[in-house]
Amino acid sequence: LDWWQADRYCEQRFAQLLFEPQDGEQGSLSKLLQSHHIGGSVWLKERDSVLHKTKRRRGHTVPVLLFGDKTDTKYVKVLSDFPALPAVTACAHVQWDTRSQEVATIFSYAVPAFINEFQLRGCVDEEGFVRFALIVHGHHSPYLPVFRADGQWHHFCVTWQQENGTWAIYADGKRRATASGLCSVGPSAPQAIFGQGTFIIGQDQDSLGGTFRAKESFSGNITDLHIWQKVLSTEQIEKVRSCRVLEQDLVFGWSSNALEVESTVQTVTTQLLCPGPVEECRVLEVGSSGFSYASCLQTLPFICHYSKDAYWQLKRAQLESSHSLASCVNSLAVRTVIPDSVFTTGVQDMNLSVALDVLDILATVLRGGEVPVLEPSDLLAVLRLLSQVSHIEIQEGDELEMLEQLGQYFMEIAELILEEQNTGTWSSISQVTRGPMAVVELCDRMVSLLVPLLTPERTKITIQYGNIGLRRVAVKNMWFGYGSLQRSLPSSSTTAVSQDTAASDGGQKYLSTTVGTAVISSTLLSDLQEISTSVRYRLQHRVNFCVLSLFLLHVSPDAGGMWSTAGCSVVTSLPDSTACFCNHTTHFAILLQLYEQERTTTEEFTLQTLTFVGCGVSFCALTVTFILFLVVRVPKSERTTVHKNLIFALAAGEALLMFSELAKTNQVLCFMVTAFLHLFFMAAFSWMLVEGLLLWSKVVAVNMSEDRRMKFYYVTGWGLPVLIVGVTLATSFNKYVAANHCWLSVQTNVIWAFVGPVLCILAVNTFVLLRVVMVAVASARRRSKMLTPNSSLENQIGTQIWATAKPVLVLLPVLGLTWVCGILVHLSIVWAYVFVVLNSLQGLYIFLVYAIYNSEVRNAIQRMKDKKKA
Repeated sequence: LDWWQADRYCEQRFAQLLFEPQDGEQGSLSKLLQSHHIGGSVWLKERDSVLHKTKRRRGHTVPVLLFGDKTDTKYVKVLSDFPALPAVTACAHVQWDTRSQEVATIFSYAVPAFINEFQLRGCVDEEGFVRFALIVHGHHSPYLPVFRADGQWHHFCVTWQQENGTWAIYADGKRRATASGLCSVGPSAPQAIFGQGTFIIGQDQDSLGGTFRAKESFSGNITDLHIWQKVLSTEQIEKVRSCRVLEQDLVFGWSSNALEVESTVQTVTTQLLCPGPVEECRVLEVGSSGFSYASCLQTLPFICHYSKDAYWQLKRAQLESSHSLASCVNSLAVRTVIPDSVFTTGVQDMNLSVALDVLDILATVLRGGEVPVLEPSDLLAVLRLLSQVSHIEIQEGDELEMLEQLGQYFMEIAELILEEQNTGTWSSISQVTRGPMAVVELCDRMVSLLVPLLTPERTKITIQYGNIGLRRVAVKNMWFGYGSLQRSLPSSSTTAVSQDTAASDGGQKYLSTTVGTAVISSTLLSDLQEISTSVRYRLQHRVNFCVLSLFLLHVSPDAGGMWSTAGCSVVTSLPDSTACFCNHTTHFAILLQLYEQERTTTEEFTLQTLTFVGCGVSFCALTVTFILFLVVRVPKSERTTVHKNLIFALAAGEALLMFSELAKTNQVLCFMVTAFLHLFFMAAFSWMLVEGLLLWSKVVAVNMSEDRRMKFYYVTGWGLPVLIVGVTLATSFNKYVAANHCWLSVQTNVIWAFVGPVLCILAVNTFVLLRVVMVAVASARRRSKMLTPNSSLENQIGTQIWATAKPVLVLLPVLGLTWVCGILVHLSIVWAYVFVVLNSLQGLYIFLVYAIYNSEVRNAIQRMKDKKKA
């Protein structure tokens, strides 16, 4: 099927067209498909476009010129008077004959003064691309690739203007080439394209209106040629590609009555499908496991994807179904409207007449209460049927009274399936559908079918049943009363709220969300197409409340809809209503969010200030300590070497941390800052581990030479962090950085690449500290007995307390054990302050203990003073 048909096929079966696999999944997916004998190209749905509504194709019946093989006789003459053209745009749909490699003339325009006045030529290159070249006043542009020679229909436009001879070539809505200088040179240059010439399709004119040569003729099919005496903008070319004619400045519009067709050129009438803006769709190349794009109109294999939970809910609905609704409806319709399986569709030949009969029967059954409570399979069948109806194509000649009645039945059924007794049924298929919000989307599609009802005499349509209604004018409005959706929505619809909107604002912790108003929809129409514009609206609250959060709904096929505040703001908020402004149109509602008070803005600011000031002081202290170790020539030893590496890593990490906020705006810079923060803080903890291992070697005898120990320490201190960061980047490159700041992402669990090793290091160092304390206390007890055997009990206890406290005070910061306070942060804001102060001032503590009160440093300074005096 083509991409749109494939997408709809999956949707009708409550599945999704296979999404583009994540990094690293392509190979395994490709092998899986090959094991099922699936090869070549397979349709995909792009992940980054799931929030955008795919434009629907437009059917356009046009005469098509079939030129067949290259000859010197086949031509079509345009019967139109051409004025002088200081600017021009020519657009058409073309189907290229891929059998010929020779140059082909798509059209040529000649005037008595100049035969090659305006011409478009093309050829197929060795790489399989069709190349176009534009000729104006005899000046020839280079042949440039515009689209693949795949035998499919392609849309092209060429533009030229007199000023500077600027030209451009567009293909399938994209600008493929542009340049200037395609004009005459000299005192009279540049000149407009002369008027009153002869325009020939399919041949190169070597004389005015004749003398054709077979090798330069066109072979293939062409249709929908239009010519304007101006340069169209990219947006206007997009409209033309979607089969919408722009009347302003149109010189020639495509019509068989305005063509003189040579007798051997065939003319057929066909329906051209215009795909709209999205013409190239994503495909997976199964053999190579790579991605590419293909024309959405191609027929390719596809795969429908179910989540596990959705699939098992469907299976359960299938197994537990009594088929009561299906029996009633099918017997009244005397045909299969609702199939026995939830994985198949019932009505295959859906059109306006069939849709009206089917909905009439379904509304009768639901209205009569023959099935008081819908089963999950019944509800799914109704939703699928409504989806089919909302996708029907309205044909010319269809009776408009039938269309309006169809809208009435559609709204009635939508209201009936949202009744309170079906609340439990909606919950039982929550993984399959978007819940009642699926009905919102279906009604929105249905409204778009009512376009033919609008006339100059009838500018407004209103259809309402119960709590649901729609109104259609140049603006499409729709509303769902509070009761119609609220009773079917879960009370804590946290999964439908995007993470950024459900997060705490610094002073509150998010608990749950509930719809507090009706849901409305507003869409502006232009040329029968939906466009977005700013809108103001006021929503009445169901109950009086003052604390509000504002959201609009985006319908997301895979996530099931998502509430977001993007582009919307509150104008005024009263206890009974809220006025809002949004810079676009979509579905709107007011959600009431419940919060638990957590940290206030003042507390957050205090913590940030303490962190910045503490890191600044710590960085300065570490820098001074490092310089002292280098300048005063402290005797070289294992301990000083380990100290210097720890100080360097910690100082580098804290310097980056202080200025990491400045890198948030630059994605590449933020990524680099995050990687180096990860590396330096990981290195700092690794050297803290080395400090613990060094201490252990002093307390417990270790049979290893000093050189071997230092090599081991360097591998642990720098090699381990580099390995951890490298593996993390290799496995989680696209999930590495958090969304709102330059640090590891918490949402994707990448944070465990830091937290996991840190917890292990803290556990080892805690064990080392306990062992050191035990040795210190035992040593102090022995020394006390030897030196002061008759001391009092109080003195002995004091000695032991100091023997315990001294190693704890000295070793806590250097072993990183102050980070253990982080576990207690969630208990109270006080612990948060303690944690920030202790760790922000870790550098200052190291400066005091290992520089100011370090006997080796003081002795080295004293030696320097003595040497200077000497």
